[in-house]
Amino acid sequence: MPKRFASIWFRRLLTDQKAIRQPELKGKAYVFAEPDHGRMLITALTDEARKYGVTEGMTVADARVIAPDLLVFEGKPGRNLKLLTGLAEWCLRYTPLVQLDPPDGLLLDVTGCTHLKGGEKAYLQEIVSRLKTAGYDIRPAIADTIGAAWGVARCATSGLIVGEGAHRNALMPLPPYALRLPADLLIKLRNLGLHQISSFIYMPDSILRRRFGKNMILRLHQALGQETEHLFPLKEPVPYTEQLPCLEPIKTRPAIEIALNDLLERLCKRLYGEGLGLRSAMLTWYRIDGKNGNIKIGTNHASNRVQHLFKLFSIKLDTIAPGMGIEMFILDALKTESVSDRQSEIWSSKGGADSEEVAELLDRVAGRIGSASIQRYLPGEHYWPERTPKPDPDIEKAPESEWRTDKPRPIQILDHPEPITAMALTPDYPPKLFIWKGEQHVIVGADGPERIEREWWIEPGEHRDYYIAEDEAGRRYWLFRSGHYDAENNQHWYLHGFFA
Repeated sequence: MPKRFASIWFRRLLTDQKAIRQPELKGKAYVFAEPDHGRMLITALTDEARKYGVTEGMTVADARVIAPDLLVFEGKPGRNLKLLTGLAEWCLRYTPLVQLDPPDGLLLDVTGCTHLKGGEKAYLQEIVSRLKTAGYDIRPAIADTIGAAWGVARCATSGLIVGEGAHRNALMPLPPYALRLPADLLIKLRNLGLHQISSFIYMPDSILRRRFGKNMILRLHQALGQETEHLFPLKEPVPYTEQLPCLEPIKTRPAIEIALNDLLERLCKRLYGEGLGLRSAMLTWYRIDGKNGNIKIGTNHASNRVQHLFKLFSIKLDTIAPGMGIEMFILDALKTESVSDRQSEIWSSKGGADSEEVAELLDRVAGRIGSASIQRYLPGEHYWPERTPKPDPDIEKAPESEWRTDKPRPIQILDHPEPITAMALTPDYPPKLFIWKGEQHVIVGADGPERIEREWWIEPGEHRDYYIAEDEAGRRYWLFRSGHYDAENNQHWYLHGFFA
């Protein structure tokens, strides 16, 4: 398929945006000015200001001499880039490949996109109509090359859609400025009487290079399609994406859910056919007022199950603000992975971290409280209790050893044992009562001790004698005394965990 590019030139980007925010300025003479070496230079102006003879680069003081009523607003460096970025995001509904073209333009790769709007003419008319309705004065063009589209958009008076293979003829009557040449080179061409591209387009490259430099050759060849020129898109293209233009603006959650389900069914069908599943996805919505937003989900296992993915998105659907209505949804598969046959075995009854049911449960929990709040522990090959559970976020990682099951262990172990005040009636017996955080617990039953020696090859210290103790309320604790019983010194008791 031959490549086709569109160039959109915002003739008065900054002043148009000012009038959109302040409609009372429409039709008035005003400018933007920025400080430069102690002076305020005009950087953007309206057509009404231009009628007075005001131009870019003029000082504000000089401009006010010829236009006393001129309104002056302070310009902000980089403001145009911020505006172009917002407009480029808006244009993503027409093509996924949009590049900023500072200071006042956008470049679009429209290859394979225009038929969705009924052809290039209808495609361009819709963009023009909507941007003009918003308040922007634009000139667009479509051609085979980026350079030809850029030149035609800014310099041609008609024929803004250049047919396939006709870009050379379209460039011929245009001035050299249409080739995106620097100012010094344009002055040189003008002084030589070369006022149109046709004046030098057939000159040998060797002569053009010798007289005007290699940049001249590069831009000419790019415009003619003899030199490849690529876009650097605002958003990296996603190989798996689905779009859903809405016939009527959507405002309600049930309608959003229908749209989401439709997108997921189409996307998952593609992924299933290629043996892939989603690991992360993003749903982007575009409102009719030009604003957009997105929500993202992530999964622990690659999944192409519509119901599961829908549940993950549904947790966040309340964050969507439809405003006056949503006109388009785009679902991007940001990361995909191969799906094993295990997924089709519907949720076999086996448990464990490799269970799809567990993975989907974790996805839903993570969607509500955040993935950072979920921890997974693997058995560590240590005797010391603090070192036995080893945190590992990778749900698919297999443990290097098995959990110990020969001795009872609490369901919750404290990161650090907490000191308690305990009283034992007989040495080497479990405590009869203990006080923890100001609360007294009377022990009615206990089991132990289980002596655990310190891992001397890691650190020196005393051993521990652990007891499983149950208080009057039926709560069970994992307590230990540090070191041997010593009648001359106070015993050091600690609380280290809780049983179910």
